[in-house]
Amino acid sequence: MATADSKYEIIIGLEVHAQLNTESKIFCGCSTEYGAPPNSQVCPICLGMPGVLPVLNKRVVDYAMKMAFAVGAEIHRHSIFARKNYFYPDLPKGYQISQYEFPLSEGGSIKIETDGRTKKIGITRIHIEEDAGKSIHPEERDIDYTLVDFNRCGVPLIEIVSKPDMRSPQEAYAYLTKLKQILVYLEICTGDMEKGALRCDANVSVRLRGQKEFGVKTEVKNMNSFKGVEKALSYEIKRQMEIIESGGKVVQQTLLWDEHAGVSHIMRTKEESDDYRYFPEPDLMVLAITDDWKNSIRASLPELPDEKIERFVRQYNIPHYDASVLCNDKYTADYYERLASIYMDYKKASNWVMGEVFRELKEKRLSITDFPITPEMLAELLKMIDNKTISGSIGKEVFAEMVSTGNKASVIIKEKGLEQISDSGLIKKEIEAVIGENPDNLKKYLNGKEKLFGFFVGQVMKRTKGKANPQEVNKILKDKLDALKVSSK
Repeated sequence: MATADSKYEIIIGLEVHAQLNTESKIFCGCSTEYGAPPNSQVCPICLGMPGVLPVLNKRVVDYAMKMAFAVGAEIHRHSIFARKNYFYPDLPKGYQISQYEFPLSEGGSIKIETDGRTKKIGITRIHIEEDAGKSIHPEERDIDYTLVDFNRCGVPLIEIVSKPDMRSPQEAYAYLTKLKQILVYLEICTGDMEKGALRCDANVSVRLRGQKEFGVKTEVKNMNSFKGVEKALSYEIKRQMEIIESGGKVVQQTLLWDEHAGVSHIMRTKEESDDYRYFPEPDLMVLAITDDWKNSIRASLPELPDEKIERFVRQYNIPHYDASVLCNDKYTADYYERLASIYMDYKKASNWVMGEVFRELKEKRLSITDFPITPEMLAELLKMIDNKTISGSIGKEVFAEMVSTGNKASVIIKEKGLEQISDSGLIKKEIEAVIGENPDNLKKYLNGKEKLFGFFVGQVMKRTKGKANPQEVNKILKDKLDALKVSSK
């Protein structure tokens, strides 16, 4: 079997629909809140009743321009809405208001990293459109009807169309991850694929390596996660190569990805733009973007991920890897910044966030915004470790207790009597007790088996329930054992 690395080159382009975080829909005042009872957030406008007129939501344009600026696209002074005509049960008007010949913006790119290499993926266009409703197919096989929920009709979307610049499923995964990151940083989209806030269609083809012309492409739909996109693309690439290797021809089709079965199914032969009979939307004026409007949006842009990573490296003197991990999620970056503002050991702070905090988030399946330990609470714990109120190992136990109870470190330490023992007299007493209880191991140590030093340290920590200052234990124990060595000669 030929492989993509040897005989064939993969060509991938993605069309991503991002649902915008506006409170109301694009052309009416209905709510966009997720999870409302079916057909409870509709009106004559989003249901396409006769005689109604759409009115454009200005915030939709604001958000779309933010994304255009973030990827370095050119925002057109004038753009035009168009009717995209097609029949589907959850599209009550029989057409979708979108943009076609004159989109909001064109150009731009997104920088991705795969296998240690940096690459730019070009953006063809970003345009504004409305969403359709949702068809609900009962799971029971003997039910032959479909339910339709129109709540999503008219929810605002931007469609971000990439150039066919991706050459592997891994690059597509990296592109989607970066795209979601930017959308969330801009606070214009949640990026939640499970709730339909981010949806992706993939155009994929293969061609002989060195061939100039693209191969026949297929479009893959119905991918509900980034990993699902990666799996679907891998499957479709393999399928196309097998067809070509067997002497067949790839047919231009739209395919639905079956996540459970791990296969794709034919949905329909691919439509061309002519099939949609695009024409300018007669009920909406030309969208005119003034320089003042553009400048106000540009001025409102937040710090974007790549900029934040570089600043973290520069300002907090942490490795680029740490900064990349911390800035992967906007809210994790915010958490770290609050921690760093009150706890100045920046590297130790990043270690704890990437280690203890991330582990608890994964185990408890929490997001950082729901984490019960605030940056202020974590800073207090770290300071108590630094000033030797508690040891590092006790600190991790206290941290786990903080997660489960929500209590501050100082409260837990006081209630459980966990203060670190630094009194040299008490530590010396415990060391002498351990030495007295282990004469055989003492003899072996004095005869040259110095690895047993760790055994004696462990026994002291056990006797003190981990509360003895480890540095003091090591120092006093070493002095005691050295003295015994001298006296035994």
